[in-house]
Amino acid sequence: MKNALLILSVMLMVSCKDSPNSKFKVIAENESNAETQQPANEGKKLLEAKCYVCHNPESDENNALAPPMAAIKARYSKDHSTKESFSDAIWNFVEKPTNEKVKMKGALNRFGLMPFQSFDEKEIRKISDYIFDYQIEEPKWFKQHWEQNHGEKNYHQKGKKMNGNFNMSKENLMERGMTYAQSTQKVLGKNLMLTLQKNGAVKAVEFCNERAYPLTDSMAIIHNAKIRRVTDKPRNLENQANEKELEYIEFFKSKIKNKETYEPILISENGTTHFYSPIVTNTMCLNCHGTPITNIDPKVTQIINDKYPYDKAIGYKENEVRGIWSITFNDEKNK
Repeated sequence: MKNALLILSVMLMVSCKDSPNSKFKVIAENESNAETQQPANEGKKLLEAKCYVCHNPESDENNALAPPMAAIKARYSKDHSTKESFSDAIWNFVEKPTNEKVKMKGALNRFGLMPFQSFDEKEIRKISDYIFDYQIEEPKWFKQHWEQNHGEKNYHQKGKKMNGNFNMSKENLMERGMTYAQSTQKVLGKNLMLTLQKNGAVKAVEFCNERAYPLTDSMAIIHNAKIRRVTDKPRNLENQANEKELEYIEFFKSKIKNKETYEPILISENGTTHFYSPIVTNTMCLNCHGTPITNIDPKVTQIINDKYPYDKAIGYKENEVRGIWSITFNDEKNK
């Protein structure tokens, strides 16, 4: 793409209509396959955004926070041969996890019961439909693990492969931006969740204070990109959004508040691309970014005040815009 353009690429597509008052115009380069690509691409993106923080397929076997999604797919597929039954079973558990509903007893013994989180049923079913229909990422160690522990020789994951134009091309600028944001989120999320599980929220604050920037910088080096997390309510003042970023934050806030279709923003000009995508709160975020006493333990509040005397990053609820990814990279990968 040589000319300046502004692209909003589908992330959580519910309808195909743009808001008549939207400030950002949608420009699609390849719309011919949009309708057929949408369901699987949407399910894939939801899977990566909602599940991979804990069920990360890149985790090694000894440091995993939860069973990989490939294991969940394999176990549920044993009992549920139709997509409808498979989706029903997944939602039945995720809606309200209990020990009685657990199918994976070994995972329960190792990781404990999945904590309750408020998920949207439609989104969970889109994820379920995607993993039922398509092959998903699985850890390098998983095949051997499954064959040894479940007596299934020559394990092969069921489902179709995403390929061709149907797959998210890494050469596509929008998908590159999404890849950079999601991979960085995976690294931060994995380390943060590990700290939370092992040492609690107080140590998690220390992790963010000491390790978040180095980890983000390391991912920026890997991707040869400038990767920042910025916000209108910073905890660390270095994360304060600039004027243009504040405009984009308000755009995403409006979309999410009104439950409208929203899409990442991509601006490409003169060989450089700027990518912006919302960072949305979930239940876990509220341990450090919710309401003091109600969500945040007083000990956590104390350490936040000690380390961040000008902190503004509290008072959030679930599904609110905490900030945005602000990522800049060259259009040509090898530049």
